[in-house]
Amino acid sequence: MFKIEKLFDDLSFSLKKNDKELLYSEALIELTKHHYSNCVEYRKILDVLEYDINIEHTRKDIPSLPVRLFKEYNLHSVDKEEIIKTMTSSGTSGQKVSKIYLDKSTASNQTKVLAKILSEFIGKKRLPMLVIDTESILKDRNNFSARAAGVLGFSMFGFNITYALDVNMEIDYPKIEKFLEKHKGKDILVFGFTSIIWEHFHKPLLNDSTNSINIEKGILIHGGGWKKLENEAVDSITFRNMILKSSGIKKIHNYYGMVEQTGSIFMECEEGYLHCSDYSDIEIIDNNFKTCDYGKKGLVKLYSLLPYSYPGHIILTEDSGEIIGEDDCICGRVGKYFKIHGRVKNAEIRGCSDTYKS
Repeated sequence: MFKIEKLFDDLSFSLKKNDKELLYSEALIELTKHHYSNCVEYRKILDVLEYDINIEHTRKDIPSLPVRLFKEYNLHSVDKEEIIKTMTSSGTSGQKVSKIYLDKSTASNQTKVLAKILSEFIGKKRLPMLVIDTESILKDRNNFSARAAGVLGFSMFGFNITYALDVNMEIDYPKIEKFLEKHKGKDILVFGFTSIIWEHFHKPLLNDSTNSINIEKGILIHGGGWKKLENEAVDSITFRNMILKSSGIKKIHNYYGMVEQTGSIFMECEEGYLHCSDYSDIEIIDNNFKTCDYGKKGLVKLYSLLPYSYPGHIILTEDSGEIIGEDDCICGRVGKYFKIHGRVKNAEIRGCSDTYKS
């Protein structure tokens, strides 16, 4: 069986096209056989699709699971006794949520991979951390929403973790000022979900004639929740420029990821492109489920080497995107780099920060 650990000694963006294809062809087929043997629902799906596990396939032959199936079925490939944590997606009231079941090894590998990817953007040392959210989201430690899981997951890379918003989702100026004074002159990790940062941090700061905040040493990592900003015609470049104006933060990285493939996130480089790491890959498909050429928009299909306790290694998202290139980004990282263009029309609305519960 393929062991993800053998990638841990290398940098997270080091596999070039041919080497990655060889690795993924082997690893994804092995993962598919594992899930087929250990997840009854997954086996039924592949049987209905007439996928023969016993004949030789390429990785593109392996069926992808639409993300909404994780809302409809309890998909896990380990015994219930081995499940230590259940992750859930966030959605509007009344919607079903995705349920992702983690065993000890899958949860551990998610943490290690997230750390390796993130260290190439913020360094290996833990930094004082400012979370642009309210601490009240961390209620149930065993049943995380995607939003809470994101905050808690990134909190591993910080210390003196301070929440910038109070229970009413308003800026807590005294708390932030105390935090910034304590860590004056040091790099600061700032984390939050995109629309929450925009609505509850950036806009109030911009409109406040009395209070101001300067986080010039901040490194902002943000993701999710672009729908509201798209309605205001705010793209990634506008977001960066406006956050710099309101808070002084210069280093800003968006990330793309979802609870169905926690850990193997896609980070935005200095050139403004999202990147596949060695642990993940992307394919863009058209309405006929054929692979799109680079530069063509289509539906985003994601690959990850991490999901062992549940069959989330190949998923079909509800997002539109396009691959820009591979192994030749100006930033120097190898692998595919791409853009996300939002949800496909009529896709179910969901997101880490498009909706939040007080």
